[in-house]
Amino acid sequence: MFKEVILAENAGFCFGVKRAVDTSTEAKKSSEDNIYTFGPLVHNKNVINKLSAEGINEVNDSSLVKVGKGDTIVIRSHGVAPQVMDKIKGTGAQVIDATCPYVSAIHKNIKKYYDLGYQIVIVGDEKHPEVIGSNGWCNNTAIITRDGSEIDITADKVCIVAQTTEKISNLEKVKDLVSKQCKDLVTFNTICSATKERQKSAEETSKLVDVMLVVGSKTSSNTTKLYEICKVNCDNTFFIDNSNEIPMWIMESENVKKVGVTAGASTPDWIIQGVLDKLYGNMEK
Repeated sequence: MFKEVILAENAGFCFGVKRAVDTSTEAKKSSEDNIYTFGPLVHNKNVINKLSAEGINEVNDSSLVKVGKGDTIVIRSHGVAPQVMDKIKGTGAQVIDATCPYVSAIHKNIKKYYDLGYQIVIVGDEKHPEVIGSNGWCNNTAIITRDGSEIDITADKVCIVAQTTEKISNLEKVKDLVSKQCKDLVTFNTICSATKERQKSAEETSKLVDVMLVVGSKTSSNTTKLYEICKVNCDNTFFIDNSNEIPMWIMESENVKKVGVTAGASTPDWIIQGVLDKLYGNMEK
């Protein structure tokens, strides 16, 4: 039986994701036409399945042909490249831009410094939709790196930005490496405040507990980083999608007294609450 269950602060939906989900559901309520999101709205199958049940489905670059003029396309919080936006608008559908303001700020910085002749460096995952979209704002010429390993800068002027969910340690590492390879370096810490706070509280909580549960999808970049951070401090850190994936031995062990919980920016409240309810049911009376 547990003595304490600690929910880390700032766990769950961030502002940008909540805004995109709310925007999509409100659009569906006010329209009988098709509502699409460009790509999966969030990296969480539980949310995607719920949206699909409500009649909100996704389209991508290759399936835009099925979109009609009376339909609506919601741009997810990750944002898109300007060329992609033009293609989406070319369908004639109504476009609702739910790009996270933090991401939009990255786009503006990239375009500004690219136009000034700077080599753009993006610290992040080259396969992540946010990074793919951001790269489009410098005509897909950015150098993309996770931690600066094997990075080789030949340009004199460099501008560094980061994926909004990147670890601050990776940004600092790249900044230090690039500063030794160019004459003019401009760095923007574009990791969003919610990400920083979520990572900090997860790190602090993981130092206090016997077991740490990180709730979210393994396809979620920010949730994966939470897992990596917590694992450093707590060997018994587990990456779970929902309450059904809580390891049974945790519930039965006499040595587990404190359990910590955090969740990624794409994990909805109802999934987090399901995990907490199961843990609370195993607490000492």
